[in-house]
Amino acid sequence: MLYYVMKMLSKLVCLLPYKSINYIGDIIGGLTWYIVPKKRKQMAKQNIMLALDKNEATAEIIAKKSWTRFGAMIMEVLYFPKIKQDINKYVEIQGREYLDEALKQGKGIVLATAHSSNWELLGGGLALNGYQIVGVAQKQTNGSMDKFINEYRRVIGMDIAYKNSVRDMVRFLGEKKIVGLLMDQDADKNGVIVNFFGRKASTPQGPAVLARMSGSPIVPMFITKRSDGLYKIIIHKHIDAQNTADKKKDILNDITNLTKIIEDHIRIYPKEWFWLHNRWQVKD
Repeated sequence: MLYYVMKMLSKLVCLLPYKSINYIGDIIGGLTWYIVPKKRKQMAKQNIMLALDKNEATAEIIAKKSWTRFGAMIMEVLYFPKIKQDINKYVEIQGREYLDEALKQGKGIVLATAHSSNWELLGGGLALNGYQIVGVAQKQTNGSMDKFINEYRRVIGMDIAYKNSVRDMVRFLGEKKIVGLLMDQDADKNGVIVNFFGRKASTPQGPAVLARMSGSPIVPMFITKRSDGLYKIIIHKHIDAQNTADKKKDILNDITNLTKIIEDHIRIYPKEWFWLHNRWQVKD
């Protein structure tokens, strides 16, 4: 039932102008802020104050925007059938030459990114510009929602692999495709410990492990919302995975370097990152 409700909502949303869906999304985001648990809000503010050296008032503004932006993001996902008709009306690509340079190696690409701005549109922006993108996703607990979001990821040109499908990821890289991985959430016991904004954090090691296995270059990239409400994809120069006899050290070094790139991006666009996630769970 939920699947069909979301499909109907999408049809209605696609009847509206783009500016209107952003306006409605901002209202939805603002209203839902009031149901976020106070404990979660306080954690986000504290993390922002520690990471960015901000006062409490500024930290609260950043934390609120970090949450309320999801309203517009959800509306934009519902708007994907309209966006796909003319992707370059909504998204520009900066640093495309870095992506093309990495693809010339003929080994596919490991795309490393973060939960910043509308990361769902990052893959679509590339796919609809002719790049073969595979988004690595977490399977949703609700089957109807999982079906819907994966269908809409495919609407904007992406293939999908689940996080536990390592063999599929390697196969996609062998087919010279771009495999996108989010690497900015707590990885618990499965991660490597690196400094993130000066504090220890368990970090997913997938991009480094996958690149080492396949020989594929790693390309960090992000998406950000411009002041006019449209988007810009920012592509960085590729990183070649280290591959010495010391596997653990190589992976740690690569993840440390990638984490620093993510940190630098968040410093520039702090309101677009998801501060309400409990990122720092490692005990000193």
